[in-house]
Amino acid sequence: MGKNREKSRDKTGKRNVCNINTERKGRGMNQTENLKGWKQFIREEDGMGTVEIILIIVVLVGLVILFKDQITKIVNDLFAKITKQTGKI
Repeated sequence: MGKNREKSRDKTGKRNVCNINTERKGRGMNQTENLKGWKQFIREEDGMGTVEIILIIVVLVGLVILFKDQITKIVNDLFAKITKQTGKI
């Protein structure tokens, strides 16, 4: 199967890979071409930023849940101190 591979970039700068089949035989790609496609997919890092941000948010939410009482006490003490010192002015 003959293929031309074109690479271009869209408006966001991400790479677009388009396969243009010049001839098509049988059901499509054979196993070797399919494996090459998977290897290329694994190497792509375009979507990694989103996954990393989601993981960071999950960790932060977990920490807030674990230390909710301590965080609440610190914030309440801080606001009490601010209120008390504001009364002096």
